[in-house]
Amino acid sequence: MKKDFIAVKDLSAQEIESIFSLAKELKKDRLKYGDALKGKSVALIFQKPSNRTRVSFEVGVFQLGGHTIYLKPEDISLGVRESIKDVAKTLSRYLDAIVVRTFAHDIVLELAKYSSIPVINGLSDLLHPCQALSDVFTIKEKVAKLNNVTLTYVGDGNNVCHSLLYTAVKIGMNMRIATPKRYVPNKEVLASALDIAKKTGSKISLFNDPEEAVKDSDVVYTDVWASMGKEKEVWKRKMIFGKYQINKKLLSLAKPSVLVMHCLPAHRGQEITDDVMDSPNSIVFDQAENRLHVQKAILLMLLGGNK
Repeated sequence: MKKDFIAVKDLSAQEIESIFSLAKELKKDRLKYGDALKGKSVALIFQKPSNRTRVSFEVGVFQLGGHTIYLKPEDISLGVRESIKDVAKTLSRYLDAIVVRTFAHDIVLELAKYSSIPVINGLSDLLHPCQALSDVFTIKEKVAKLNNVTLTYVGDGNNVCHSLLYTAVKIGMNMRIATPKRYVPNKEVLASALDIAKKTGSKISLFNDPEEAVKDSDVVYTDVWASMGKEKEVWKRKMIFGKYQINKKLLSLAKPSVLVMHCLPAHRGQEITDDVMDSPNSIVFDQAENRLHVQKAILLMLLGGNK
């Protein structure tokens, strides 16, 4: 792996498989490699609130024998109280890695540029790579071969959608994306993913009609209609995204064995109904758990010598 983990597109298919293999080991034995990060400290710089990202990284570093320092927005005020460059250079003298959860993707890139220690993208408005790797690891636990899987994402073409795209094409999965016309994925991300897909044989399809997209899908995935930072658009988006709700009627068009996924937090009754989220087809909380194991694998590959 490179020094930093910023985007799934930076990984080779072999590196993704190595992360999955290591995550499988760690899931079987949570205390394995319990001294791998002994004496090492990891900063969690969070400009956005978090449940899964914070807890999974804090617990993961602890289980690997390391220590975390949680830094709230007001603790650092990246780029306001102090330049990102100076923060990166200073923290590099104290720490062994930085996990950053922020708004602008450029903040992640700038931290990585000036930091001499690994920077892990815990989330930006453009990408959510740890989430996507954990999601595909979860699918891999449930199906025989990933390259036979069609993953359909329904909703806003956001950061989760972008990272799922990169992960799918890297390992040869097919992906369908159903969004309203004005909420399609980022053009640059889509172009990059399509270029990778030409080499791996993945098929990417865009839809505006969720019913057409969901037909015969192996996996149906959704996320909130208004991500953090888009709160002022909630009511507008409810009107636009109404027909993109994952409910029993829509899901009936997929394969009977369809897996249902959501990265959480879920707005039950909006993008997904209770009966679907709590159904036997749902693997939502398997996804949530696997954040811990996959992120531990990433930490080990960056810091613990498991290249």
